[in-house]
Amino acid sequence: MRAIVLEKFGGLDSLVYTEIPEPEPLEGHVVIEIKAFGINHAEMHMRRGEWAEAASVSGIECVGIVKSCPGGEFAVGAKVAALMGGLGRTINGSYAQFTRAPVSNVALIESDLPWAQLAAIPETYATAWTCLFRNLEIKQGQTVVIRGATSSFGQAAVNLAVNAGANVIATTRSEARFAKLEALGASRVELEGPDLSKRIAEAKEIDAVLDLVGNSTILDSLAMLRRGGRACLAGWLGGLAPIADFNPLLQMTSGVHLTFFGSFVFGTPGFPVSDVPLQAIAADIAAGRFDATPSRVFSFDEIHEAHRVMEANEANGKMVVVH
Repeated sequence: MRAIVLEKFGGLDSLVYTEIPEPEPLEGHVVIEIKAFGINHAEMHMRRGEWAEAASVSGIECVGIVKSCPGGEFAVGAKVAALMGGLGRTINGSYAQFTRAPVSNVALIESDLPWAQLAAIPETYATAWTCLFRNLEIKQGQTVVIRGATSSFGQAAVNLAVNAGANVIATTRSEARFAKLEALGASRVELEGPDLSKRIAEAKEIDAVLDLVGNSTILDSLAMLRRGGRACLAGWLGGLAPIADFNPLLQMTSGVHLTFFGSFVFGTPGFPVSDVPLQAIAADIAAGRFDATPSRVFSFDEIHEAHRVMEANEANGKMVVVH
């Protein structure tokens, strides 16, 4: 099969097209004929050698058709999504014609949506859904702040939260992106900055904050919550530097909840991919309840250009590759 192999760590030329054997059927696993896959920042970090682990074939998610499933958990020919479970990190991932994923990291996603649109769902929407409805437990009518909302993750979170009847306040660093977030259904957009809790009119009344900016803003996010409110840290758009000399006694607001989610746990006990209603999310998109159209669609032969666009921060949303 054709595959894109990480020949060395470094620039775009590190990704090389070659032929490798197709994955064989294996108990507890699903061999998937890949129809499309999303592009993620994790894969850029893997390419550069900045990630703890990197398989020779990158790619942490895909959508496609079941070719084999020895355990019978999925029917041959079924449409499925696969994400995480070591894909692209410890086992060969989705930058290929076929991949083999653990059963725990595969979910049915039967839908008439085109493959390009289905490919925009798995990693991004599974993570956003889990943060909003498991960690933050948002309810209809609650006010939720989504920090870093113009990222693909942020846009997915805005879509899901608005669709659930929440009042969404979105943040971005660029006033030029206000209109985009308002079009997604955000009731208001605020300019992102480390002192947002001092500027926001609803300070101390916010029910939940999904913080995708990261360690540099999470204490500020906690400061804007009502008593019993929750903040979920799930992204690092502002960089990976840790919170300096973090001292909850001096820096943390009383009576609020700090929670964390990292999508690498998908497929582990307690975090099955089947917990996420990917099928229902696809149905909501098909029904026009929200728009999850990818910002850019590339062919399999355009992986270098896809990584160039990602590296240059020109994506403006979720990018996908189709076979």
